[in-house]
Amino acid sequence: MGCAQGKCCVPRRQRGRGGGGGGAVGGRGGATLGRVAVPGAGLVLEYATLAVAGLYPDSPGRESQDAHLVATRFAGHPDLHLFAVFDGHGACGAACAGFARDALPRLLAGVGMGEGEEGGGRMVVVEDPAAAFREALPAANAEMHAADEVDDSMSGTTAVAALVAGGALHVANVGDSRAVAGVWREGRVAAEELSWDQTPFRADERARVKACGARVMSVEQVEGVRDPEAEGWVADEGDPPRVWARDGLYPGTAFTRSLGDQAAEAVGVIAEPEVKSVEITPAHLFFVVASDGVFEFLSSQDVVDMVAAYEDPREACSAIAAESYKLWLEHENRTDDITIIIVHIRDSENPGPAGSQKMNGSSLGAPIALRTGQPELPVYVPSEASHLNRDAATEMPSSSSGSPTEQHLSCVAPSPTHPLLGVGRTSETAKLIESERAGAVAVRWLWCWLCRVSVMHRWQILSVLLLVFS
Repeated sequence: MGCAQGKCCVPRRQRGRGGGGGGAVGGRGGATLGRVAVPGAGLVLEYATLAVAGLYPDSPGRESQDAHLVATRFAGHPDLHLFAVFDGHGACGAACAGFARDALPRLLAGVGMGEGEEGGGRMVVVEDPAAAFREALPAANAEMHAADEVDDSMSGTTAVAALVAGGALHVANVGDSRAVAGVWREGRVAAEELSWDQTPFRADERARVKACGARVMSVEQVEGVRDPEAEGWVADEGDPPRVWARDGLYPGTAFTRSLGDQAAEAVGVIAEPEVKSVEITPAHLFFVVASDGVFEFLSSQDVVDMVAAYEDPREACSAIAAESYKLWLEHENRTDDITIIIVHIRDSENPGPAGSQKMNGSSLGAPIALRTGQPELPVYVPSEASHLNRDAATEMPSSSSGSPTEQHLSCVAPSPTHPLLGVGRTSETAKLIESERAGAVAVRWLWCWLCRVSVMHRWQILSVLLLVFS
């Protein structure tokens, strides 16, 4: 949700280069798809990314303040793969997110490299990834403070990063973006939290910032509408509790940790990450790294259920973004920026869709339900050429087309067919698929026409259609 000031005074985003690493992808545009091996653990990762700029009626030209990073074969190591999302806030939030995206890979790979005999050094990120994260993120914060090209006095960025290191997964979080895994348990896919939102809703974080001199109040409490001493905030109801300086109406952050935010740092908003490390087991089907634009109105289990319902992670990205976008507009007159990374974890000897090893009566439970068709609200984003790791023979080409200079909008929507559904099904299923395909073509044509009219007219047309068919 960002800072109170950041909602209305955000400039157009100027994007920097993608982050470092073996094969790096950062930026915006249509969903992209990649695949990379983890040879030391006998795994294959298939991943998709999607970034959708928020809708701000008062600032129609506003671009996304989110940034993301995919760095395969990180630091030249075949078993290290880094996935991260940065959610900027404040007037210079875009610059802060871009700076953190570029700095983190370099600093993470460099931890400990100056040590050892004859300056040979050692790679802490290989030996102890959690320790490397705990050093690299505060270092990125310090560099941001010192950088002349970034004004982080009242701006900053959250950061959540997941590093696959062989058979383990290490997640570092600073702020309220989130990572969650989908784990097969008792015949269903359950959400396993890989990070904890650092917000004033948490009693421990609230006490910590108060001890540093902060006030914790919602905007309504600051304005005198509610009792300033009350602490009965309810998630998803009204403005959340925020961090304020003792003697001023700033910074107003809805989180208690971030990178940048020099003014907020003085009242306890720190850059120290919380790190969780888990062993990747056969039950771990996938994980998701996303900005709070996704999790504002969707729970971790909601997101996991949607990922499990799609064979292609690009389709899951599109469906989640569409649902998030719709929920934002149901609750507010705007949407937040939305960035999603979905990573399927597959056995190298069974590189089928996530959960497909459960499809044949495994003792682990019933099969995962795989879905076809369109999400309720297709997501439209500017098309952009992707730059996946060209050196990786196992990676797949991007599904995006066109160049960053193209002005048209492209439809990012699931395929109307699903290859698994054709296995062992009757002719009735084939007929159903053909019917769905025809419907999908009609829906896609309708949306591609709607994307040419204004947002206001688009929603008026949709309202009429909903009344007609309800």
